[in-house]
Amino acid sequence: MIKGKRSAGRPGSAALTLLLAASVTLAARQRRLTAERLRLRRLEAEELAARRRALAHQQRMHWELLSRAIDNPSLAAVIDTYDPNIPAEKRRQYFYANAWYINLYHLHRAGIIDQEEFYGHARELFQNQLMREYWDASKGQRATLKHSSDEARLGRLVDSLIKDLDEADSEEWWVVGNPPPS
Repeated sequence: MIKGKRSAGRPGSAALTLLLAASVTLAARQRRLTAERLRLRRLEAEELAARRRALAHQQRMHWELLSRAIDNPSLAAVIDTYDPNIPAEKRRQYFYANAWYINLYHLHRAGIIDQEEFYGHARELFQNQLMREYWDASKGQRATLKHSSDEARLGRLVDSLIKDLDEADSEEWWVVGNPPPS
């Protein structure tokens, strides 16, 4: 009888040993998965940081190139796609207006401001008649954008905003339009 109890206990200890081994294996697997998730998060963070650095560099380059065009009409001729009947001084203003708009675009693209904040800043920028003239003069440039791109989407948002501002009955421009959700 005692022998039977001992042999009956052995399969239980073998099952316990298997269960313990499975637990250890599962714990090791979970540690590897956790380490892999952390590694992926770190890589994603590094990629995001690299993208933001590239966007910041692009913004600096854009400003540098536009500054040269604003300061030197012979260089401005290289990128000038505006109507040739627009006076040189107005073209310089358009280049400067473009710098302001592109700055706003890059702030959004870099994730520094969300779409609602973009809308609010655009609402302020486009109170200025020169900004609106620039926007109208540059519609051909925007027409070349891929329709599904962020730049084209934000351009349509500005088009809609300007239409709302033009149709507003209120002098309180800061409340005109409905900012899209971010």
